[in-house]
Amino acid sequence: MKDTEMTIVGAGPAGLACAIVLARAGRKVVVREWHATVGARFHGDFQGLENWSAERDVIEELAEGGICATFDHHPVSEGVAFDAWGKSYRVRSGKPLFYLVHRGKEDGSLDQALLQQALDAGAEVCFGGRVEKIAGPAVLAIGPSFAEAIVVGYLFETDMPDGSWVCFANDLAPRGYAYLLIHDGRGTVASCIFTGFKQQETYLARTIEFFGERAGLRMRNARPFGGFGNVRLPQSAVQGGHLVAGEQAGFQDALAGFGIRYALRSGVLAARSLLEGRDYTALWRHALLPQLRRGVCNRFLLNIAGERGWRWLLARLGDGKDARAAMRRLYQLSLPTRLLFPLAHWPCRAPLRRSAVPIHELPGRLPVREGDHAR
Repeated sequence: MKDTEMTIVGAGPAGLACAIVLARAGRKVVVREWHATVGARFHGDFQGLENWSAERDVIEELAEGGICATFDHHPVSEGVAFDAWGKSYRVRSGKPLFYLVHRGKEDGSLDQALLQQALDAGAEVCFGGRVEKIAGPAVLAIGPSFAEAIVVGYLFETDMPDGSWVCFANDLAPRGYAYLLIHDGRGTVASCIFTGFKQQETYLARTIEFFGERAGLRMRNARPFGGFGNVRLPQSAVQGGHLVAGEQAGFQDALAGFGIRYALRSGVLAARSLLEGRDYTALWRHALLPQLRRGVCNRFLLNIAGERGWRWLLARLGDGKDARAAMRRLYQLSLPTRLLFPLAHWPCRAPLRRSAVPIHELPGRLPVREGDHAR
């Protein structure tokens, strides 16, 4: 297959990670992206590349898979979390809890860095055209088709010091969380909502007010932004004989919606499947499924426990404890969670399914382009 052209549909993290690994192995790779550039869904907003679900640091893990951290990434080892009653918890760890990255078209973003690595490796990247027909091996990585969670917020400039704040309160973000991230004079404040999409403006206004009171939020030149995502557990992640990676496959943490690490890992696994002739389903089920299942169980338990459950969890993450170690235990698939999973799977998914909507039907505030849902 060395001379066979391999097509990757979608130039997000999953698709570009796959292209990088394939091209560096000497394969002919063509990446086809519907938009005019990478990162078109994003607007320079800060996101977290989580670092707690495994013992190994995510940057080291990516390097081993062939992905270099040439994107801006700021390690975050502490922050402040609030419960629904406004009580604060100082969350700390000796190692980074997550790496702050920014998404979009600007230099230093995760998207631009991955694009440059793919081009340097010899991949061809084609923008601005639909893929009507695929001949030969391909990987599908076009992102979410339905929104089961949305993010609405503002990007802004500020004179605030660097910091990270999060609040778990249904008044601010039903079944989700509100967050504030500040780094080097730039900030992102948002509400991540798992239900009640039509009330997004109300939840965001409450979020701004809350962080103004609790964190001293000060914004200049604020610009609105929005995002969306979906979660599901596929059986095979193969569609029409083609491998599916990233959010298109549903690889996303069901509890908090962190998906960048899953996207990058699944892209690398898809490339390995093509290069080594190994079964893709077996690869991702071994590497990703345990944590995906634990995320479903975590969501199920906290949906039942509600805001009091979040308060119980925060009390065990803060107050001088190693939060990263505690979170890692939360994502290990133990015997009790193995037994819980069959029960947790569908009931956990039910509230997400009811609120899931096609991307083109999202409320008007989200900057969604017609055609994002079908390429």
